[in-house]
Amino acid sequence: MGTVFLVADRSASPASLYALKVFEKHSPNTKPDADRRARWEVSVLSRLSHSYLPCLIGSAETSELLAWAVPFCPGGDLNTLRYSLSDGVFSTAAIRFYLTEIISAMAHLHSLGIVYRDLKPENVLIQADGHVTLTDFDLSRNLPKKQNVPQVFSPRAIPIEPASKQHRRNFTRIFFGSSPSEYFGEQLKKAKSARVSPVSKKRPSFTSHGSANDMYERSFSFVGTEEYVSPEVVRGDGHEFAVDWWALGVLTYEMAYGKTPFKGRNRKETFRNVLTRQPEFIGRRRSELTDLIGKLLAKDPSKRLGFAGGAEEVKAHPFFSGVKWDSLDEVMRPPYLPPIEDLEEETAALDSAAAGEGFDVREYFRQLSEPSPAMDQSSSALTEF
Repeated sequence: MGTVFLVADRSASPASLYALKVFEKHSPNTKPDADRRARWEVSVLSRLSHSYLPCLIGSAETSELLAWAVPFCPGGDLNTLRYSLSDGVFSTAAIRFYLTEIISAMAHLHSLGIVYRDLKPENVLIQADGHVTLTDFDLSRNLPKKQNVPQVFSPRAIPIEPASKQHRRNFTRIFFGSSPSEYFGEQLKKAKSARVSPVSKKRPSFTSHGSANDMYERSFSFVGTEEYVSPEVVRGDGHEFAVDWWALGVLTYEMAYGKTPFKGRNRKETFRNVLTRQPEFIGRRRSELTDLIGKLLAKDPSKRLGFAGGAEEVKAHPFFSGVKWDSLDEVMRPPYLPPIEDLEEETAALDSAAAGEGFDVREYFRQLSEPSPAMDQSSSALTEF
């Protein structure tokens, strides 16, 4: 949906690194709803203030581009981290660490009435201090809060302060600078995964269910990543916040087994497995971890862990016994810290780029839209023939 660049703010010392996401409005590859989704993501980021969620540093817009900046996470994502492990799976202690932070972030989103709908390893980034942050909110959406669920959540002990006005001014200067040297960055490659196309399954898009004391609304959008899509989404029954707890169950299984539980040979088989197959716990004795996975992967959303009591219900599972949710940073050490050498190399590369001609984001997209010389020659030869 966009191109992500690594950007340095040279006005800071040492230079501050940011991830700059740029959306091209009029590209031939732009999907019909991409502009709406891009603007929605910016609006979501502007509302977030939580240690395991990104903050919006600033945004800018031209007639061709829409861009926004968030803090750079040098540790990659959970998918890359898992593949770097010798056996391709996380230890139980590491799983517990990452889940507590993801649940804390999810609790904050749900307290704002935002259902995430795109939880997967590629969207769980590792910050410089080893803690996580969720990313990519273009598939999220607002749903009215369930009236019978207390909206209690446990943010990190020292919440992130909103981006300062100085940072916002610096971002605007970086993006709208008067010369190409004001633009410099390095494209970041992100792991790709198949994504279910947003297709409306029913009308209207929302409907209310339940008694007067247990009202909730559901969305009928068919959206998500196919290996993480919940049964109610596949069936087109409508969905609400419980889809995030299903995705958490799939993520937990993948961290423990190195694969997702319902993947088939094709999309049709994957969806059939989501609807009919139970997760297999081969090679593991029944434990609090397998019990957690099983309860998160309940096919019936009304019986799924987290449906009735939200994040507080998930936190109360025995797998998290002893976790001090109000002071996660004080009692839990990250199992992985990004090598400081990697961050120094990134900074040095950007410093080197800044010393030269710099990098013009607008020119980058203009060059992409221009046909290559090889294509021009092919067109000429075809015309002559």
